[in-house]
Amino acid sequence: MKGFKNFLMRGSVVEVAVALVVALAFAAVITAFTKTIISPLLAAMGPSDSIGLGWQIKSGNPNTFIDVGGLITAIITFIVFMAVIYFVIVVPYKAVQARRGITAFGDPAPAKTCPACLSDDLPVGASKCKYCGTDQPASLA
Repeated sequence: MKGFKNFLMRGSVVEVAVALVVALAFAAVITAFTKTIISPLLAAMGPSDSIGLGWQIKSGNPNTFIDVGGLITAIITFIVFMAVIYFVIVVPYKAVQARRGITAFGDPAPAKTCPACLSDDLPVGASKCKYCGTDQPASLA
């Protein structure tokens, strides 16, 4: 059981899980956008009727209704969903990792740019570029 717990508490597993949840939530916003904005524009060629927050492109055809209310609802759902994920998963995970001495979801390590090859991910204390081998002045940041 300890090995399973260690596997779950690895940073990469939790980060991938959070990324998956974010992707799924964002997918819901995209689905709502296509369903409420794009589909009515494409359906403007047929008959029907509808009401709500938005615009009717072709009167008598509910399939041509641009449902702005549905899109706003999806965006609000996304924001609330992400807040719940942050406060239920990310904040407790950061606290657990901080007790273990690990910084989770922190700022990236400071880096400098190589003037010769323009690589921008060199550690601040590097004396040579790991890509082109150019000597690095200590004053670059």
